[in-house]
Amino acid sequence: LTGERRARTGTSFLSRVARSTEEEAGEYGALTFNNVGYEGTYYNVESINVDKCECKLNTESPFSFEGPNSPLDEELSVHLRGPLRLKQFAYYLSENETNNDATWERLAYYNSETQAAENVTFMGNVGENSTCLGQALDYVGTDGISSASSSEVLEADNELYSDEEIIIYSNVTCESSGWSKDCGVYRHGIPAFHGFSGTTKMFLFEFETPEESKYSEDDVLYYNMPAIWLLNARIARTSQYPTNTSCSCWASGCGEFDIFEVMNSTDSNKFVSTIHDFQGTDEVQTGLTLNGYMLRTPEETQSGGVVFGSDGTITVFLSNYTDFSSQIEASVQQSWIFDLEEDTLATTLSSASSGLYSSSSEGAAVLVGSSNNWITLAMVALLPWIM
Repeated sequence: LTGERRARTGTSFLSRVARSTEEEAGEYGALTFNNVGYEGTYYNVESINVDKCECKLNTESPFSFEGPNSPLDEELSVHLRGPLRLKQFAYYLSENETNNDATWERLAYYNSETQAAENVTFMGNVGENSTCLGQALDYVGTDGISSASSSEVLEADNELYSDEEIIIYSNVTCESSGWSKDCGVYRHGIPAFHGFSGTTKMFLFEFETPEESKYSEDDVLYYNMPAIWLLNARIARTSQYPTNTSCSCWASGCGEFDIFEVMNSTDSNKFVSTIHDFQGTDEVQTGLTLNGYMLRTPEETQSGGVVFGSDGTITVFLSNYTDFSSQIEASVQQSWIFDLEEDTLATTLSSASSGLYSSSSEGAAVLVGSSNNWITLAMVALLPWIM
C-alpha cells in the first residue's frame, strides 16, 4: 500500500486531522446522537461506463427518504481498517421496529475462533482497477486482503495492518444491475450482495487494535489509525474511492456512520464517532462529530458496537459486558449502557439538512439546496470500569 491512495470516501486526510484537533475532547464510555433522521433526498448512480471512465447520477429523480435514523435506516455495509483483528461480529434487528424494548434477533454472525460465518460475505476493494473508480469490489481470501474467486471465511488469526480494509456484506445475492432492480446500478462484473437494513438495528464487534507492526509512517496514509464504520450499501458496489463523485451516491448524502475511528496518528488512542449526511451540517465531507472520544486500548480485546433506536437515537459504546447471543433481551442490551451510574453532557445544534449535490462527469460537486432543521446531540459518559 502507498500513501497515494485516497482517504475515506470524499474526505481528505488533512481536513479530518484538522477537525479532530480543533478542541480538546473528553473521554466517555458511550457517545449518543439523538433525533437522528430527517426528510431529504440523494442521487443514485444511473449508469457506469468503466471503459470511458464515465458515471451519471440520476439528478432528475432523486431518491427521497424520511423517518427515524434516515438515511441510515437503509441497507448498510460494514467496513474495517487496520491495524485490527476481528474476533466477533454480529448484526441484530429488533423484533419490533417501533419499540426500543423488544427482543433483539441476531441475523448475521462471525466468530474467528470457531469460524462460524452466518449471513456474512467478506469482501474488499481488490478487483479490477480503474482510474476513476478505483479497484472494484470483490471477494477476499481468508487473509482479508488478497482477492478470491468465491466467498471465503476470514481466518482465525486474521490481522489487518494500517490502510488495509475489509468489507462485510450479507450473503443475500443482488439481482442483476439495473435502475429498477433491488440493488440498483452497480459496477459490471462484481459479486453483488445486499447490506444490513432496518430502522431499529444493532451492530456488535469484538476486536483488537494493536499498534502498527508492519508498515512505517511513510508507507501508508492512515498509519496506526484503525476504524470501523458503516456505509450505504450502494456505495462500495459502485465505487468506494472514486475520483469522479458521480460514481457514488456518497457526496449527495446517502449516508455514512463512523462507529470507532482514530482520526489522528499523533493521537491514536482516541475513537470518535461521526455522521456523514446533511443532517446537522452542509458539509457532508466533514460530517458531524461529537466532541468526545472512547479509549482505544491496543493491548486489550475490546467489545462494543452501535445501537440504532426506533426513536432516532444512535448510541456507540464500549463495554466488556457485550453479549453476542442469538437473542438478546432489550433489558440486557440496555444494561450495557444505561443501567450504570452515568453523567450526560448534551448540546443542541442549529443545523442544515436535505442538502443536494450536483456532480459533473469530472467529479466537481456544488451544493444546490438546503433547508433548516435541528438535531440534538448527547454524549453519555459511563463509569470507566465498564470499558
